[in-house]
Formats: sequence, C-alpha cells, structure tokens
Amino acid sequence: MVESSRIVVSKIEQKAQLMRKHAIHMALNAGPRGVHLGPGFSIMEIMATLYFSVLCHNPTNPRWPDRDRFILSKGHGVLGLYTALAESGYFPVDLLNKFDKEDSPLIGHPSMNIDLGIEASTGSLGHGLSIGVGIALSARVNKKSFDTYVLVGDGESNEGMIWEAVMSAAHYKLDNLVAIVDRNKLQADGYSCNIMDMGDVTDKWKSFGWTVREVNGHNIEELLDAFHKKNRPKGSPYVVIAYTTKGKGVSFFENNKEWHHYRNFSVEQANMALEELASCMGEESGQQDEY
Repeated sequence: MVESSRIVVSKIEQKAQLMRKHAIHMALNAGPRGVHLGPGFSIMEIMATLYFSVLCHNPTNPRWPDRDRFILSKGHGVLGLYTALAESGYFPVDLLNKFDKEDSPLIGHPSMNIDLGIEASTGSLGHGLSIGVGIALSARVNKKSFDTYVLVGDGESNEGMIWEAVMSAAHYKLDNLVAIVDRNKLQADGYSCNIMDMGDVTDKWKSFGWTVREVNGHNIEELLDAFHKKNRPKGSPYVVIAYTTKGKGVSFFENNKEWHHYRNFSVEQANMALEELASCMGEESGQQDEY
C-alpha cells in the first residue's frame, strides 16, 4: 500500500539524493566511454518512489512469482535503476563501483538478470513497453495479481513500436499495466519538439484509450498519489505523465543536452556536483564525499 505521510516522503526524498550521489561516483569511475547522466538524474524521484513505497517486491527473493515487475524501457537511464536496486538491497552498494567494467553485470544498458532485480534487457529504444504488455497479458491469463510498471522516455516516444504497444494495451484493457513517461522535453540531439514534435502528449495517450494522470515528476507526494491503488482505473491501462527536468539535482546538468552523455567529466566537476547534492541533503561543508 502506498503511504504519503511526511516521514515516508522525506525518506524517499533522501533516497533520491543518495542515489544521485552514487550515480556521480559511478559516472566518474566508468571512464571516458560515456554515461547518460541527464536521463538518469531526471528519473531519480520516480525510481525512489517506486522502489521504496509503491512496488510490491522482495529483494531477498527476487524470483518471487507474485512480485510487481518494473521495466526501464529508456535503458540509457540506467543510473536511476541500478542505484535504486542497490539501495533496495538487490546487491551490495559496492557493486556500483564496477559499473560498466569488464565482467560486471551492471553494464551501460540493462541486461536481464532477475537475481539482481533487472527484469528485462532494454536500451534498443521502444521495446520495453511491448515487453510490459506481454507480461501484463500473461499475468491476466495466469490469474496473477501483480502489476507491471514501464518507464518510457520522452525522446523514446518517437518510436512507432511504443504506439503499437499503447494500442495493444488498450485493446486488451490491461488495467494491471502502468506506464510512466519521463517528460523532460529533451533528447540526445536537443528539444524533443524540434526533433519530432509529439503534439499534446496527454491527449495522444487518451486518444489511444488510456487513463492519464499528469504530475510533477520530482514531487514525491504527487507521485505517491498518482500511483496509489485508489486512483488507478478499472478496465483500462494507466499512464502517468511525469514532467521532469533533465539532469535534475545538479545545476550544470539541468536542461543541458550536453550531459545526455557526459564528456570530459572531471574530478573538479564531480566534486562540484557532490557539493550541490550535499547542500540539498543538509550536510555540513566538508561532510560530502570527495574525490
């Protein structure tokens, strides 16, 4: 059951900021190949809300048949997924230090590993929602009560396969399926409206037969309310359009497409980012992590 008490909200907010700190360390340690910082940072509150209050899951029994499923369709936002899984207890936080290293299970896009809580291999954009439709339909056929959640990217929504899945879910009235759109309005090459204008995204999902809820994707109380069972529809799939800021939490990441991939991420920049995050978490100067 989703709770919205101030204590729960505060805990989730702190988790999201801690996840951002982990992500900074992961990004700097990963080397020069490139890490998608902006897409990971825009979803931290969404991921923290799901993993610490919404999803019915058990990190000590990751293959539990009745667990809720989560699929990160925008696989390049993997910093948000791995940090949530580590903080949830699917694997030791120290494993994050091996991110994208040789023989590490935590590579640059999710590779299915149920024991680590990774439900699907994603990163080829557009596939995740179709996988989610299949899982939700399978749950209905097998009379299972779990829900499936799929997080879709803003730029990813340019993919035609997304809309085939949207149409399919509405046809089968999959009310055990929840989509979340990370509506940060930026993608790798610039503003989404300039690259492939989607028009009114809310009306588009509604026209395909989905129940739509719009929220501030960084507001925990709004997210909790949107995901609460009492606000979920019967007889139709449900999508939460989460308006977010790409790179949220670090001023020089925010709304800057250059941080979709990081380039020449220096120790000095990492320390600046960690100092900003420490300030948001109420830590005194000198207490934050530093390289």
